[in-house]
Amino acid sequence: MMPKFNASNAVAALMCAALILLPLYSAVTGNIFILTLFTRIVIFALAAASLNLIMGYGGMMSFGHAAYLGIGGYAVGILAAEGIGSGFIQWPVALAVSALFALLIGALSLRTRGVYFIMITLAFAQMAYYIASALSRYGGDDGLTVYKRSDFAGLINLSDRNQFYYLCLACLFGGLYLIWRIVNSRFGLVVQGVRSNEQRMQAIGFHANRYRLVCFVISGTICGLAGALLANNTDFVSPAVMYWTRSGDLMVMVILGGMGSLFGPVIGAIVYLLLEELLSQFTEYSGLILGPVLLLIVLFARGGIMGLLGRMRRV
Repeated sequence: MMPKFNASNAVAALMCAALILLPLYSAVTGNIFILTLFTRIVIFALAAASLNLIMGYGGMMSFGHAAYLGIGGYAVGILAAEGIGSGFIQWPVALAVSALFALLIGALSLRTRGVYFIMITLAFAQMAYYIASALSRYGGDDGLTVYKRSDFAGLINLSDRNQFYYLCLACLFGGLYLIWRIVNSRFGLVVQGVRSNEQRMQAIGFHANRYRLVCFVISGTICGLAGALLANNTDFVSPAVMYWTRSGDLMVMVILGGMGSLFGPVIGAIVYLLLEELLSQFTEYSGLILGPVLLLIVLFARGGIMGLLGRMRRV
């Protein structure tokens, strides 16, 4: 049987097609800026999707998720500064360090719940921010310039805009597929069950914190990959990427697009960053306009944009 197609599915399909065809549009129109902008959007969409795994499906409201962006970025930048330019070394190190940091944060923060969990994740992220600021050898507060992008032995040229964009897009689609497989697996169903009723899941024999910790580590690792991509995209990494406001941006993307939906964070990242870019052309106080717009969406579109579309009549 063919699955019924509703508005949210249609928008997700159109969005994927548009992202795939974007470099062609850029080449035909000569608009290089739109390709640069959407490369950044795709990277942050991957980071938002990783947050959605623990926040939307696992019920873990992490307010320090941007720390993994910085850790992944600094892993690439520091290795490049030390003369190690191979992406086959930089990227696995970025993923491994992000996973270890997520394991540390998760092992401590998952002992708490609610606002205490939020505050502990925020505290760890701020700790990472101040540690990066103190690394005078690697730029300190001023950040670290990545003079050469990751080298993959000629398999792909990250200095080529189109190739790098498609690499970012492949990582996004790969990350979404991994999240989909996790969510629909026995493991993912347990995590969602713990979110709904932790005491009942423990009563029937599941060790809730073990499942939540594994999910937390997977989420941090995916975000570390986004950090490695971001460092290569900007040729620069700074402590600012780990500041708590960036974690807030990721949370807004997830909530705006729709928590607990596969493509919600991607839609949220596109809408949020496009609005930010558009409003910044008219005023330097774009937050004064963007804030009320986001507030209206949250108040009157429960479940975010994807939730609103999902309630529309099926076709």
